Amino acid sequence: MRSVVRETYGPADLGKEKIFAGGFINFGYWRAIDLAVPLGVPERVRSQEDLYRHVLDSAGPLGDLNVLEVGCGLGMGCALALSEYGPAAVTGMDIHPQQLERARGAHAGTLRREPGRLRFVRGAAERMPFEDDEFGTVVSVEAAQHFPDLTAFAAETARVLRPGGRVAVASFFTVDDAPGRPGELAGLLDTYANGLDIARPVTALTEAFTTAGLTGVRAESIGRHVWPGWDRWLGREWAAGTWPRNFLRAYEQRILDYYLVTADRPARRAD
Repeated sequence: MRSVVRETYGPADLGKEKIFAGGFINFGYWRAIDLAVPLGVPERVRSQEDLYRHVLDSAGPLGDLNVLEVGCGLGMGCALALSEYGPAAVTGMDIHPQQLERARGAHAGTLRREPGRLRFVRGAAERMPFEDDEFGTVVSVEAAQHFPDLTAFAAETARVLRPGGRVAVASFFTVDDAPGRPGELAGLLDTYANGLDIARPVTALTEAFTTAGLTGVRAESIGRHVWPGWDRWLGREWAAGTWPRNFLRAYEQRILDYYLVTADRPARRAD
């Protein structure tokens, strides 16, 4: 685990920051929220839930499937998937032991009432501790920007997906592979300057999925439903010109965008 990830999600406990709410740690999907009126905690929580819903909807029907979330954090998305989408079981995987401890505490009731339907497991995106073909669906919400090796993540995703399974990843990437992009983002955003977020083009992930043997690979920009709402919410705590407000600036300057990336593992041919 990289030291900046260990600190941010361990002792620093990013989830306690006021800009996050409801136990989620994501920028939100604000399409159904009126940004012209004052935003409160209920709207913020809904934006984060709606990001998960958008990802889970894109993953297809989940009934009777085993679902894996890579980078589950506090497990709120796992709980939402379990309660709203009716899968057979949900596994939340995270690299940080303190996040997993918090997740198990937050969902102790569900773990006790529905043994076998929800579990939290420690593992890295590049080395998943699961059997081949174990999951019908793999999702990851706003975690891939931290993964050191997208090629290894893609290979592991293809391995643990069963034939006919689908992966859906939501995260932010540079819009192209221009060599100056990492420097531009480091100058705008502290999370790129300190190495928490890694500057890579979205094609780094789509090409990795293709190389891993996945098909139907598609990257959809959803930035118009992420960045303006995120910036409006940040405005409650951060003044214009402070570095967190530069996420919207990076989007408007066509440096950074938010994407939903999906791909499928081909089904086996009948003999």
